[in-house]
Amino acid sequence: MMNEEKVIIFQLKDEEYAVPVQHVKSIERMQPITRIPRTASFVKGVINLRGVVTPIIDLRSRFEIEEVSHTDTTRIIIVSVGTIEAGLIVDAANDVIDLDKESIEPPPEVVGGVDAEYIRGVAKIEKRLLILLDLVKVLNPEKLDVQPVKESIQ
Repeated sequence: MMNEEKVIIFQLKDEEYAVPVQHVKSIERMQPITRIPRTASFVKGVINLRGVVTPIIDLRSRFEIEEVSHTDTTRIIIVSVGTIEAGLIVDAANDVIDLDKESIEPPPEVVGGVDAEYIRGVAKIEKRLLILLDLVKVLNPEKLDVQPVKESIQ
């Protein structure tokens, strides 16, 4: 029985976050985003990624962390949970590690200013504190107000 979970670690402001590798489809460089009217403020728009129109969420905005200009390290992490696929704008994608599930603790009420409802736990590794996101909550379709991804557009 595997007691490890592979996660991708990324950065927002001064905190490190992690999402399970199995939900990550790709990590892309920043690219032009087409705005969509009347979507939540944290939905920056959509990109056409290899023929698939993908909604893009600014995680800083989603978590009410001050937004900053994008830099060379800014990445879009394309994640997929169930029928929902979306890109998450992060400050940097740092690395991929195997996380011992024993090291995951339940989240405190607020971590790094992010509401506990978006967090499924925190893990301490050496001197690092990783915040594990609950992608289902982060990508909550009611909040996204973007229809689930249809088959790719030809």
